[in-house]
Amino acid sequence: MNTPQSPKSSLLARVPAMLGLVLPAAALGLVAAYAVHRLPEAEAAAEPTTPAPIDAALIQRGEYLARAGDCIACHSAPGQAAFAGGLAIDSGHGLIYSTNITPDRQHGIGAYTEQQFADAVRQGRRADGQHLYPAMPYPSYAKVTDADIHAMYAFFMQGVKADASVPPATDMSFPFNQRWGMGLWNWFFGSDKPFRGQPGWNEQVTRGAYLVEGLGHCGSCHTPRGFAMNEKAYGSAEEKFLSGGDLGGWEVPSLRGLPRWNEQDIVDYLHTGRNRTAAVAGEMSSVVEHSTSHLQDADLHAIAAYLKTLSPVKDRAADVQPQGAAETQRKLTAAVNLTLGERLYLDNCAACHFVTGQGAERVFPRIDGATVVNADSPSALIHVILTGAATPSTAKAPSVLVMPGFGHRLSDSEVATLATFLRQGWDNRAAPVSEREVARIREKAEAQAPAVAEKAAAAH
Repeated sequence: MNTPQSPKSSLLARVPAMLGLVLPAAALGLVAAYAVHRLPEAEAAAEPTTPAPIDAALIQRGEYLARAGDCIACHSAPGQAAFAGGLAIDSGHGLIYSTNITPDRQHGIGAYTEQQFADAVRQGRRADGQHLYPAMPYPSYAKVTDADIHAMYAFFMQGVKADASVPPATDMSFPFNQRWGMGLWNWFFGSDKPFRGQPGWNEQVTRGAYLVEGLGHCGSCHTPRGFAMNEKAYGSAEEKFLSGGDLGGWEVPSLRGLPRWNEQDIVDYLHTGRNRTAAVAGEMSSVVEHSTSHLQDADLHAIAAYLKTLSPVKDRAADVQPQGAAETQRKLTAAVNLTLGERLYLDNCAACHFVTGQGAERVFPRIDGATVVNADSPSALIHVILTGAATPSTAKAPSVLVMPGFGHRLSDSEVATLATFLRQGWDNRAAPVSEREVARIREKAEAQAPAVAEKAAAAH
């Protein structure tokens, strides 16, 4: 959970089309996994209806559920009204723009009936029968109950301000612009199973599982994907569910069991973006800021209790000999006969993370034993070294803690050397990092920089 993730606006779909099919379902699924659907303009044929009486409590409940589902993340663009769409996503096969889901009847979803809304959320089918791309995570949302769908519908229709913004038209290359192919992808790779609790779960764990599997759609990032960018598992009974994966070139950690954290650590992380040992970065910062920091304590504890019931993924530590915590601390303290990696650490990192690699509780993340440092892929660690990170401002932790990026002052070779030291210093046991890996990630980060800066400026 403490591995940062790439911004949603930079998600790419990169799997070749299956040979022998005119409109290959698998190829369509690639875009589907990382593309935001675009709803058509509401049909003018819908007759005006008498507005339903406003139920303030129901609308408030729907708003809470929309927060749990993090709907605002994809359906809001910098400088635009909330839920008015227009967020640009580079799919690798064309530029896609998120949908206006305000209650505007012509350009949003104001003409949708509750059944049409439910079908869009849970089945990926919009009002005119066309298929949605499953960046709208309907395979997860299929588990949302009728009662929660009803509350969300009330919120979007009566609690969101209508906006007539028209997002730019999505322009996908052939065959990715053929939405009907999503029906085949759904048949092969989707899931429409409702939520089912497991034997032996108590009420708290069941609630946590419902939030994680359903509205939280945690599996979208934390479950490995297949060749067609399909999630390999959708539920707790499957071992691959939440076992980690790769998202846009960033390794995403397993959430199964979280053996290094206790339940309070998980709650603190989701509520504030930091805990005793770690702090969020990358896309997870947005998730905390706009979604999990708004959840009730009871729901956060339910999520934590559920995650702790899952069997952890087997440790895949690299076959390397760590320097050892005592030896690393001794060398850094003496500052004599240092390697280049050790010198780089003292010059750039030690002021906050200290010679112990322990950081400062709830302020500077721990390096010794950190998931992001010991991950199979060093991609997330390299991203953080190059571009830095910042915690979100939340109600319980309003201060923003910033780690500067060092990409402007360190060469690719120096970043690789520093990262290798971090991954093998103290008790860390991870493979070394190559200069080529750093160069690849730097190129990608520099290409994304303008969009990331625009998003950050709009948020503040």
